[in-house]
Amino acid sequence: MKRSSGILLPISSLPSPYGIGTFGKAAYDFADFLKAAGQKYWQVLPLGPTSYGDSPYQSFSTFAGNPYFIDLDMLIEEGLLTKKEVEAENWGTNPRYVDYGQIYESRFKILEKAKERGYKDALGEISNFRKKNPWVENYGLFMAIKKHFGQLSWQEWPEEDIRLHEAKAVEKYTKKLEEDIEFFVYIQYLFFKQWAKLKTYINSLGIEVIGDLPIYVALDSCDVWAEPEFFSLNEDNYPVEVAGVPPDYFSEDGQLWGNPCYDWKALKKDGYKWWIRRIDGAAKLYDVLRIDHFRGFDEYWAVPAKDKTAKNGKWKKGPGMDLVGLLSKTFPSIEFIAEDLGEPSPTVVKLLQDSGWPGMKVLEFAFDSGEPNNYQPHTYDKNCICYTGTHDNATIMGWYEEADKKDKEYASKYLGISKAEGFNWGMIRGGMSSVSVLFVAQMQDFLGLGKYNRINVPGTESGNWQWRLLAKEMAPELAKKIFDMSIMYDRTKKPPKAKKKARK
Repeated sequence: MKRSSGILLPISSLPSPYGIGTFGKAAYDFADFLKAAGQKYWQVLPLGPTSYGDSPYQSFSTFAGNPYFIDLDMLIEEGLLTKKEVEAENWGTNPRYVDYGQIYESRFKILEKAKERGYKDALGEISNFRKKNPWVENYGLFMAIKKHFGQLSWQEWPEEDIRLHEAKAVEKYTKKLEEDIEFFVYIQYLFFKQWAKLKTYINSLGIEVIGDLPIYVALDSCDVWAEPEFFSLNEDNYPVEVAGVPPDYFSEDGQLWGNPCYDWKALKKDGYKWWIRRIDGAAKLYDVLRIDHFRGFDEYWAVPAKDKTAKNGKWKKGPGMDLVGLLSKTFPSIEFIAEDLGEPSPTVVKLLQDSGWPGMKVLEFAFDSGEPNNYQPHTYDKNCICYTGTHDNATIMGWYEEADKKDKEYASKYLGISKAEGFNWGMIRGGMSSVSVLFVAQMQDFLGLGKYNRINVPGTESGNWQWRLLAKEMAPELAKKIFDMSIMYDRTKKPPKAKKKARK
């Protein structure tokens, strides 16, 4: 990775006429904006299908794509839908925020029509897609059964044999729900077809995509249902231990995430093939991969599944370099980023050093205590990624609105920020000018948007993952300002000057 910079913007946050960002025109426009701004990276959040709560970190599959991101205008161009059909649906009324409830009601109805018209003509391509992506068979069946049982979690399915993924039951439901399985497979075919086209365009501009891989998978996922032997489950496939983090300064009960812990012994015995397949799937989507909760590879907080808080968990040993080294060796073309935020133990620090992966620094953390800390730019080494804030943090101006007066004064003094410059641009300059190999800011930070424009507030169950960019905000003037700062701090290169033609 060379010295460079990028922008964090989820696909869901792109503007579009259909309630949520897609792989359509606005995605190509944003890629052009990144190019004009001299940016090398576009960081997105996980692209998987979301469930209750709309979090991309709790997906029905670690391999599948989100049906909401399929662009409907492209389907209209292919003759699979009509403009009238699409515009007849309600996609929500606020261009700034996603209305997930409304989109859920409209999106699958529309995609069913596309499948009715396009499935037979694309049979050859779909067959090829299924061969290259064997995970889609279990996924299509899983989603079809969920639909059959009224969207119940697989843990609550009323028929024990299919809940336990028994072979005869799988065969029975594969025949019984053939049409629905075809539909869910077709959706994935469309998703990957559109994403491949978009990513090819992004890469053609010299821009790479940073993806995000949650270390854990959701309990209500095809991954756990189809391969329970790799998770901490009992003989009836109910969780024994679930993931979380212990009590700390921010939460006296800790955080209870509820994801099933891994059975690391079983995974190691199998040669970590499940993880190899998982990273291989991500490598088809992204150029760079951020591993969320990297600490879990060193040690993880395991909580008894029956507990209501994370208080009674205990630290258990993770796979360490046994897995991390294998991933680096198996995927030499993928660059990894370790999300190592928080108070890392000496063993986590050592694992990060042994891996060679860059860790993360968040500028907002540098000034929220008034005390020296390792998030301040003068403490960085080159092998790190500097963020103004991540999707889990406030925007810069949101932080400024809510921070203590002394913290704001400290940040302004440390970075030499003036009113004329603007606090958000002073913070961006602080990250751009640091020695970190890569600097990333949220799009909201370049726009100077406040606290009602953040992506996620951890620990809250509603109002998240909704923020959207407005088309007019991808302004050429803003791209030029970002480009000039990127040039100043050697995070991009000036385009070569046109050669003067010799006079005849």
